[in-house]
Amino acid sequence: MTSDGGSEARRPRSLRADAQRNEDRLLEAAAAAFARDGAGASVKDIARAAGVGVGTLYRRFPSKELLIEAIYRHEVQRLCDSAPHLAATRPPVDALRTWMEAFIDFMTAKDGMADALRVVLTDDGEKMHTRALLADAIAHLLAAGQERSPARSEVDAQDVLMALGGISLMASSEGRRDLATRLIDLLLHGIVKS
Repeated sequence: MTSDGGSEARRPRSLRADAQRNEDRLLEAAAAAFARDGAGASVKDIARAAGVGVGTLYRRFPSKELLIEAIYRHEVQRLCDSAPHLAATRPPVDALRTWMEAFIDFMTAKDGMADALRVVLTDDGEKMHTRALLADAIAHLLAAGQERSPARSEVDAQDVLMALGGISLMASSEGRRDLATRLIDLLLHGIVKS
């Protein structure tokens, strides 16, 4: 880590196309494994699910903590990048609902990595930056909804993000993913005018 809090280590480096595909498959397989098995997910199983050797995984991510940090960043970016696509290709309420469901899935995977993330992500500034990115994605979906549907103009993206966080916590503590979907529907009733 560098003296500036490790920002150099976080800068994405350019990979060959095949190496990028391997990394993407590794991150997706690892996110699924951590969501399913928690912090005890097997690195060998992750590599096998990604269709690569364990050596490939360790060359790119020498420790489980670095893998978890990369998954976290990858999933946040993927979630944020999906908002404009959803807004452009789906009706506004469906786009928002789909994004919210993806957010809950992200939080489920994050819960599986919670202990390791507490060690890796200690910078409060970074946590706030992540929240801002996620709120921007929600704001994009809300703006699209206001243009094409009866979304309430006073709905605040940060409030929606906090409500989704609460939904995630409740569903997780109850061990019921279906509860999250029902609560998302309730949240949407508050966002969309009757």
